[in-house]
Amino acid sequence: MYIKIYFNDKPLFLCDAVDSYILPYVHHDDTVFIDELNSHTVKTMIHEMLQPKVHAGVFFNKNLDELKKSFFKKFTFIRAAGGLVMNEKDEALLIFRKGKWDLPKGKLNKSEKLEACAIREVEEETGIKKVKLRKLLTLTYHTYHEGTRFILKESHWFMMKAKSDQLFTPQKEEGILEIRWAKKEELPVYLLNSYPSVADVLKAAFNPS
Repeated sequence: MYIKIYFNDKPLFLCDAVDSYILPYVHHDDTVFIDELNSHTVKTMIHEMLQPKVHAGVFFNKNLDELKKSFFKKFTFIRAAGGLVMNEKDEALLIFRKGKWDLPKGKLNKSEKLEACAIREVEEETGIKKVKLRKLLTLTYHTYHEGTRFILKESHWFMMKAKSDQLFTPQKEEGILEIRWAKKEELPVYLLNSYPSVADVLKAAFNPS
């Protein structure tokens, strides 16, 4: 098993086995591989993932729970939820935020359920209503800086349904400039200007392994 964490567009794998998916990364010249777990090696991996020359990271430990705990405590942890919304025409709802095509999501409020958060964020960011939640698709992880804090965000992604005959209201205070329905066959074009985590959500929805 593994947990994939994005540092910008670069993946770091926390894993208890090197499977066929991770193996090509291990063989890449610009991948950092660490298989000893202590405070120093965790700090080293984080430092290396921030270097421009590094392509990816693989952190191996037979106890994935222990590795996850040691790694996560180096960050301020935030949980979020969002959705891949499909309409009756089999089109996906995309938002354009901060210069990239994205999926609606947002931070979990205190005492809020993940499912409720996902629906609330979709409706707030897009203006659509009567969003119906179907199932959990996947979890994604990414890091970013917020002032002096180094954030690790865990996003829970749900498959959702909504009607296409609704007016969009982009939440401009969240930097959303455009919203549109995209045909499934058009999605690879949008992914050229998107985030790798969005690609992971689409893969979980349409090409589950």
